[in-house]
Amino acid sequence: MKENKIFSKINELQKKCDAITSVMQNLIHEIQKNASMAGGTLTALQLHVGEKEWEKIIDELKDKEKRLLTEKDVEQGMEKRS
Repeated sequence: MKENKIFSKINELQKKCDAITSVMQNLIHEIQKNASMAGGTLTALQLHVGEKEWEKIIDELKDKEKRLLTEKDVEQGMEKRS
């Protein structure tokens, strides 16, 4: 009797594990599709605006990121002093 309950529980856990595995595989597939679409969109934008304009955009984004990181460092420094 106990063995039947143990085997039943193992079978139930195996089914749950299989279901979770299936969901994870679907999520990974969706992430891969999104990454592919994002890459294609960036390539299309790059071709549309041209090389010079693209470099200008990239430089602006790098500058903005540096400013944000600097502001974050300043804010964290002030929090540590408080």
